[in-house]
Amino acid sequence: MTVAQVELTLGHADAVAALERALLDGLDVEGCPPRSNVPVPAGELLLMPAAAGRYAGVKVAGVAPANPAAGLPRITGSYLLLDGPTLQPLALLDGAALTALRTPAVTALAVRALAAPDARHLVLFGAGPQALGHLEALRAVLPGLDRVTVVARRPGPAAELAARAAGAGLDAAVGTPGAVAGADLVVCCTTARTPLFDGALVPDRAVVAAVGSHEPQAREVDAELVGRADLFVEAREVALREAGDLMMAGAGAERLVNLAELVTGRAAVRHDRPRFFKSVGMAWQDLAVAAAQYAAVQRVAAVQRVAAG
Repeated sequence: MTVAQVELTLGHADAVAALERALLDGLDVEGCPPRSNVPVPAGELLLMPAAAGRYAGVKVAGVAPANPAAGLPRITGSYLLLDGPTLQPLALLDGAALTALRTPAVTALAVRALAAPDARHLVLFGAGPQALGHLEALRAVLPGLDRVTVVARRPGPAAELAARAAGAGLDAAVGTPGAVAGADLVVCCTTARTPLFDGALVPDRAVVAAVGSHEPQAREVDAELVGRADLFVEAREVALREAGDLMMAGAGAERLVNLAELVTGRAAVRHDRPRFFKSVGMAWQDLAVAAAQYAAVQRVAAVQRVAAG
């Protein structure tokens, strides 16, 4: 059987909509299959299977920490989309590109529900592909966002990202971790293993999202922030297994609200304390975005067949 090679062309807003549809359709995020992590000499291999509705799929991804120094992507891999009822292969997608799209889309979906209506100032930790993707995804769902402060270890990439944001019409600058004191939104897209900033500085009005790790021994935010904030996660079970930001701060399941509860309106959102969203990545997210991309390609093909007579 020939498997179609499908290019990922969905925009950020479409990816957010695909994730939202999956949750509104009743996906049980707590019952989704766990990710398999296998350590290898170059890093780790991830196997991420999922099935929902008309489709199933699996992502095989590699995380190679040394790759960026050699000019190679840190995340590699492929995604195989399957027909749900028969498990026949339908399409093959670039796994790294899929990860680069769905991760910011997950954050944007959560932040849209958590941010104050007048949120304008984003403090963005990191200057790599995920940082850029998050900037673009947040702009797609928060039209009032008009200022960004980039905080990164390396001045060159930080300045490049700030210049790119300025070119897109934002008030953009390179800053320091203390910039969180004036933030409406804080997003952490780094490989840091220790906290990036003092959680006591984060204003009550702010939303903080951390996406950089899925390891129990790594965190981007400190226990001070976790202790002050209302806590939101993709799924409680996964967070308590993989989210070092929460585990190292001693946060228990009783404090965690999952993404399905947030998106469907079952969770209350308060604005008198910080809201913290911790993402580790789940297989259902890849499936939702891959399926939306495949459906879009199929619609275009159907139109072309009709036009051809």
